[in-house]
Formats: sequence, C-alpha cells, structure tokens
Amino acid sequence: MLPVDFIESMRVQLGQEAELLLRALETEPVTSIRLNSKLDVLTFECDTDEVPWHIDGYYLSERPQFTLDPLFHAGCYYVQEASSMFIQQALEQYIDSSSVVLDLCAAPGGKSTLISEYLGADGLLVANEVVRQRVFVLSENIQKWGNGNTVVTHNTPEEFGERCRHLFDCILVDAPCSGEGMFRKDEQARSEWSLQTVRMCAERQRSILMDVWDALKPGGILLYSTCTFNEEENEKNVNWIAEVLGADVLPLDYDPSWGITEGQVGYHFYPHKTKGEGFYLCVLRKNSNEELQPVKMKTKDAGQKANPHPEYLPVMRSWLQHPDDWAIRYTDRFATAYPLKYKELIDWFSTRLTCISTGFGLGEERGRGIAPQHSLSMLKDLRKEAFPMVALTREQALSYLRTEALNLTDVPLGLLLLTYEGVPLGFAKNVGNRQNNLYPNEWRIRHL
Repeated sequence: MLPVDFIESMRVQLGQEAELLLRALETEPVTSIRLNSKLDVLTFECDTDEVPWHIDGYYLSERPQFTLDPLFHAGCYYVQEASSMFIQQALEQYIDSSSVVLDLCAAPGGKSTLISEYLGADGLLVANEVVRQRVFVLSENIQKWGNGNTVVTHNTPEEFGERCRHLFDCILVDAPCSGEGMFRKDEQARSEWSLQTVRMCAERQRSILMDVWDALKPGGILLYSTCTFNEEENEKNVNWIAEVLGADVLPLDYDPSWGITEGQVGYHFYPHKTKGEGFYLCVLRKNSNEELQPVKMKTKDAGQKANPHPEYLPVMRSWLQHPDDWAIRYTDRFATAYPLKYKELIDWFSTRLTCISTGFGLGEERGRGIAPQHSLSMLKDLRKEAFPMVALTREQALSYLRTEALNLTDVPLGLLLLTYEGVPLGFAKNVGNRQNNLYPNEWRIRHL
C-alpha cells in the first residue's frame, strides 16, 4: 500500500495526472538490461525491445533467473533500470570521452559500468562508495565489466573535496534518496518512506554536494540524479546548487516520444509515461569565475617494489592484446595493470585515497612462477590465445561458478582458461588427477 502522505504530495505536485502515476506504481516493474561489448547478440528466450535512449539497452518481456546464466557472471550484461540509462544522453551531449569522471555514490555499479563503457580507453573513471560492504560489490561488478579504466575507491565526499580540488571534469552524484521511484519493486522503500525522510534526504544530499563541490573543475559538469519524484530532493536541490554553489542548469535534447517530463529544472521519468522506474536527472555546469587550481601530482611511496623476477614482466605482457597501453605496479606478491595514459594520476590516487582497486589484477607470484589473477580473465584486453582454452557446457559452467570440483576430460595439464559461449569465465588448473577450481570464493553462486 502506498503511503498516504506520498499520495497527497503527488496530487499536489502533479494534479490530476497523479492518479495515473499512482495506478502505475501498483503494476509489475519492468526488467531491462544493458549489453556489454563482450556480447554482440541477445541470448534471452523471451521477447525483447530496445531502450530508446541507450543503444545497448533492452527491455525483457519477462525476468529470467539471471543467476542461472553464466554470461551474467561473465559480465556480458548488467541488469539496470532503463530510466537510469538516460545518463548516456548527458554524457554524449556534454562530456568528452577523454574526461576524468567521478561517480561519487557508485554501488552497485550500473551507472559506473555505463560511464566506463562511454569513456573507453580515452578517459578515466573513479567509482566511489562510502559504505564499506557495498564497495566490494561495486569492485566485483567493475571487474566483471572488464574495461580496466576504472579506479574503485572508498572515501567520503569531504575527502574528495579536500584532496582532489579542481581535479574532475565531471562528477555524477546519484544521491541517496527517499526511493519513491522504487515503490513498484521495493516494498521496503514504501514502508520506510515518510515526509520526514524526504526532508532528511534533501538535507543529506545538499551536504554531500557541498562537501564534494571543490573536486569539480571550474566549468566542469555535475550530473545530479535521484530515484525519487518529489521536488524537495530534485528541483529544489538543483536550484540550491545553482544559487548557493554556483552553477548553470543545462538543457538536454531528447525525443518527445520517449515520454520524459521536463520539470521546472531537470527531467523526470514517471512510470505511467516512460517504460521504466522513477528517475530524475539534471545537468549543471559549475561557474568558471574561480581560478583553476590543478592538483600537484607529486606522489609518495605507494608501497611499490621492484619486480624481483624480471622474467615475469614479458610473460604478463604476453597475456594482453595491447601490452604497451598498460603500466604495471608491484605490491607484495601481486602485479596490477592500469592505463599507462593515466599512470601519474592513478599513482597519485593510490597515495591520497582509499583505493580498493586501481585497474585490474594481472599476476600473482606463486612459488617459483607467476600466475594470472582472476580479474585478468574478465578483462576485454585479455589475449585469450595466451592460455589453453576449454569450452564448458552450461551445467559445467554453473558448477564452476559454484566453485565445485571439476570433472573435465581430455584437457591439457597446467593452467586453463575456461569459457562459455566463447566468453571467458575464469581459470582452473589441471594437475593430472583433478582440476583445481580457481574461481574466487567470494564471487561464487551461493543460492540457485
């Protein structure tokens, strides 16, 4: 049941149209996914339709059991609300692909993987999550997406504002909100909602924006979004940003057939008019009257060490399609690869921020040799031919993803790259009488 105060607030905000919204919130939610470039065809056994504002977005006529699809675990697609994919339009209209972008409230990673895909090899994304438990889910999804152009951090907005002054070309603040847009699919969001919660969320959103504001360059772009409908958390906060922090609201081009509703500022997705859940987005440009103060990139010791076995470096580079595009850092027994183009900046991040990952794990010293880390198998730049490949059936793939013992026949000894439908799932090692399952235990399928 919808909260009474919410019903009344929507009637004030939308007038007679509120009844259409309220009825829509009692219908079944929409299922949508966004394809990764790892996969170029849809493999779902149901009807599909295109999300009009994102070229890789698709609606599914029914919700499959994604846990039983090995391609889901391989990062071939992300289950994302169609409405939030509209961020792609803001990126295309205002953000150069060579930008340095901060996704401040990034978990679980839908918008981060979208931005990562847009930036490609030209730009750099910092995907941040302040909640400790959620940052590891974010890191997992980033690794599975496989671009290697993303640093995952665990810092507060205030730390970014203080330590990264005038650093980012664009900041996305997908602000924690009262969650009205999720009422159709989340009963807890309904039960926890109140007018007081709305006011508390609006205050917290302004605090977050104030704290991180200095990290945005003068003339930089702020993308402000929520998954709620009310003006308190949306239009009123945007007007506060413009007037108090100093920014200009920017327009977005869109097709009227998409059913998007323009607010006094920004754009609303109402589920009775657009095919998706509730969402709000506004684009602002920071006033450029303050002098740009570039960050000094002097780095302290980041805990790196020289490679004790120089012969490992050419081995690890042979695992990559474009080895000259990557810098490699050694920390303890582990080697991490990250974009050479942003080496200085990423090295600086590693000493100033709490970094969960700075690129992707490449290799690990084991005994007298070097072994690939699992995240390498997820990387799009992996040179698959560097390893003996073994194709798995669906049943074998699910067994592997549950970290169960493998029973493969006629496979070579040593390290194996396991694939499903031509897409890498991870590594195993054939030691003769058995195959050791090397899938990360923390990623395993726990429930079917």
